[in-house]
Amino acid sequence: MMNRRNILLGMMAAALAGCASKFRTYRGPEVTRVYVLKGQRKLMLMHHDTPLKIYDMGLGWNPVGHKQFEGDGKTPEGRYFIDRRNPNSQYHLSIGISYPNQADREFAAAHGKRPGGDIFIHGEAGQKPRGKRDWTAGCIAVKDREMEDIYAMVRDGTEVILTA
Repeated sequence: MMNRRNILLGMMAAALAGCASKFRTYRGPEVTRVYVLKGQRKLMLMHHDTPLKIYDMGLGWNPVGHKQFEGDGKTPEGRYFIDRRNPNSQYHLSIGISYPNQADREFAAAHGKRPGGDIFIHGEAGQKPRGKRDWTAGCIAVKDREMEDIYAMVRDGTEVILTA
């Protein structure tokens, strides 16, 4: 027979589990732009000209240069937008970047190749190989807890500037 103490402990455990949600709320200034500074391995969330948050990040396994073709392991460079989100990502949470754009598709086609796609800012979810800084197929990776903040702060349609 369960006693009162066990019932209370069970209720407390259930309440604490509810607090561990990966979905956070954000009520601060609007994130108007995301900068991905590839050479510095920094992701910056901006409110106009003011940095709100700066994160360390990892890139594609072949980080130098602009992504041109599917499978090249590069992270894009240029101006894109957040165009989707995946709350069920295998990388904890993820928000999509609008790569490839028309110019990216035309360049790849002119070379008889595909531009690739599915470029996201995402968490690690235990996928990051130990000791590797740049390990994705072309995405931008941050720690899971940081991705929870980014997911809450950045809205679809937000401009993303990726620089060398």
